[in-house]
Amino acid sequence: MAESQHLPAPSSLADLRVLFVSGLDPQYYGGFRLATLRRLGLAAVVPLDQQSYAGVGLLGKIQFRTQIGVGVQRFNRDVLRLAREHHVHLAWFDKALSLWPGTLESLRRMGVFTIDYVTDNCFGPRRDPGWRLYRKALSHFDLSVVPRTVSELDYQQHGARNLMRLRFIAFDPAVHFPPPATWSDADRTRPVSFIGTPYDDRAAFLANLSKAAVPLAISGSEPHWRTALSPETFSASFRDGELKVSAYREALWRSKINLAFVTRANQDEVAHKSFEIAACGAFLLAERTPGHLACFKEDEEAVFFSSLEECIAKIQRYLPDEAARARIAAAGRHRATTSGYDNDSMMRSVLERALTLGR
Repeated sequence: MAESQHLPAPSSLADLRVLFVSGLDPQYYGGFRLATLRRLGLAAVVPLDQQSYAGVGLLGKIQFRTQIGVGVQRFNRDVLRLAREHHVHLAWFDKALSLWPGTLESLRRMGVFTIDYVTDNCFGPRRDPGWRLYRKALSHFDLSVVPRTVSELDYQQHGARNLMRLRFIAFDPAVHFPPPATWSDADRTRPVSFIGTPYDDRAAFLANLSKAAVPLAISGSEPHWRTALSPETFSASFRDGELKVSAYREALWRSKINLAFVTRANQDEVAHKSFEIAACGAFLLAERTPGHLACFKEDEEAVFFSSLEECIAKIQRYLPDEAARARIAAAGRHRATTSGYDNDSMMRSVLERALTLGR
């Protein structure tokens, strides 16, 4: 795996030296995944914060959209420098949009195995900017980990070498855990809660819930929600703003019902948030999809809806029934923690697949 560096090929995770490239905000997913790698007992974990190469102001926006500029050049130089200096066996790239195909080929010549993991869908209908280099680099990764079925065909058509289908690397056990055993509805001040972003038609759906007299608590980026909702709905339902880590976890605890929506503009099959809600021992009411049905037993480990009317009916059924919500939430927590939905289990499975492919 690292022959040109004259290092013995790793035979287990304990021998593995990993370069982890991501945004490394400790309050966000890249930071969570870095913490996971450090928990797995690897020989070395070398972090590289790709956000430090982002430009600022107008030049930063141009660099992101075009993936051209001095930040992109420095990023690619530093990836190779760190791989050499730390004699890594493997480089994990977490939505690394600034990678040159030539950088990946240089890593291969060094004997470094490369992993690509992206939660967003560069081929989906959302049409986010910034994917120019990524599409060129895609066929140069040794292993691409994709979180949705539709992406498998797209990646194959674009020359992906090896694919691993894996639902979202989902919840961090150090961050997403249940409230104290004494917690009850007396502590729950958010009746029906949604925490997130107004993708797709979520704002219209929530506005219709509000019109149906559902007691909503919406949290997320205030500018986004202020734009998406009418002034009346925003004033009545928005609270707390953007929530991270402990504030996010505690808001889930303080919610009697937690809503989750799949991101259809990404062609997602499950909501990443669903696993976090379940892991926090909170009651989950999510869109009914084949992915959700495969992950949780309906009406036993989570509750699902397929329409506005069904969502309202489920809210009316469960909002006054604390015992039923507690029972389902506990079962959902058990399912999440015993089925390998946690970051540690999922990232371990990716690294083990890489060891097998790299031999």
